[in-house]
Amino acid sequence: MSSISHLIHGHTRDIGFPVKRLLPSMEARTVGPFVFFDHMGPVSFESGTTEGDVRPHPHIGLATVTYLFTGAMMHRDSLGSVQLITPGDVNWMSSGCGIVHSERIPEEVRAQGAVVQGLQMWVALPQKDEEMSPGFWHYPAADLPSFDVGGARLHLLAGTAFGHTSPVKTHSQTLYIAATLQKGVTLQVPAEYAERAVYIVTGSATLDGQVLEAGTLAVLEQGAAADLTAGQETVLMILGGEPVDGKRFLWWNFVSSSKERIETAKFAWASQQQDVFPNVPGETEFIPLPDH
Repeated sequence: MSSISHLIHGHTRDIGFPVKRLLPSMEARTVGPFVFFDHMGPVSFESGTTEGDVRPHPHIGLATVTYLFTGAMMHRDSLGSVQLITPGDVNWMSSGCGIVHSERIPEEVRAQGAVVQGLQMWVALPQKDEEMSPGFWHYPAADLPSFDVGGARLHLLAGTAFGHTSPVKTHSQTLYIAATLQKGVTLQVPAEYAERAVYIVTGSATLDGQVLEAGTLAVLEQGAAADLTAGQETVLMILGGEPVDGKRFLWWNFVSSSKERIETAKFAWASQQQDVFPNVPGETEFIPLPDH
């Protein structure tokens, strides 16, 4: 019996830079608390342009989790946070009742012609925390556990695995690992988490006789043993955790267990209610509410 429940290949779209969306999908809406999964790039940007910049936009009911493989991004939010994100860092922003942020490509990255590539995930906040006060936490790469398991190099971004625990603050049981496997190396995916998936960033790996190419998200059966063997040097992500506690509605940048709450957020952003969605200091632009 295969340990693979679904194979998701996603679809790529251009929003000023190429983005492959893996979650939500027709095959799986969520994996553990993860409700949204974008693979950004790889891409480089011309100096003196604003290509790749994401202007200020709002969120409710979720935490954004940004992780880069190459390049850099500058995060700014309505709490006054200003943070450069570099490869290996974890940038964790909990929107709660409402936050606004921007993500821009630093000019030095453009000038160097550096390639930007990374992942942005959304984690649904538990219902008890959906209306919490917003918060921002940044964890430099060096503060996150890095260790070897059977020849695989692991970077533990969130949760507990292989006897190590990440310092990243989460709101529910969450697993998030970046791994590099050399050709022929086998890694067993931790089975103690209720929901799990594996994403191949570069390279390829075999799981239960199924070859997983780059850009593939394999959602695993609950509790099933899963051994990944790299067919070449491979970078992959392991993600999962406890299931979302109830149905979530997603509309644009809003996540909530209540459709009515999303409607109030839409109205607040459209009317630029500063008590709900304050301005981001230093920013003068914003992304308008879309029509649909």
